[in-house]
Amino acid sequence: MKMLIAVIKPFKLDAVREALADIGVQGMTVTEVRGFGRQKGHTELYRGAEYTVDLLPKVKIEVAVAPDMAERATEAILKAAKTGQIGDGKIFIYDLEQTVRIRTGESGTDAV
Repeated sequence: MKMLIAVIKPFKLDAVREALADIGVQGMTVTEVRGFGRQKGHTELYRGAEYTVDLLPKVKIEVAVAPDMAERATEAILKAAKTGQIGDGKIFIYDLEQTVRIRTGESGTDAV
């Protein structure tokens, strides 16, 4: 099993969700998070005063997939989340040791 964690721009969430559904991914966990990468935030003007926004809003998507689906899921996220601008996000891929469905006790790929 593989765990894909993608941190993307919030407005790209629906596109990523649809792209993953199209390739057969059955579920995901979505969390609203804040952070920064190379862009280091940005400055904004509010009532004449300039201030720095260090932590930008992002969305973290967690998806558990079978090993043979990991590459397809990664490509689907890349295509759907890309804007070509700085701050598009990142995808982290981990080995997932075990998965157990609480309701039925199924484990491994059957639990996903």
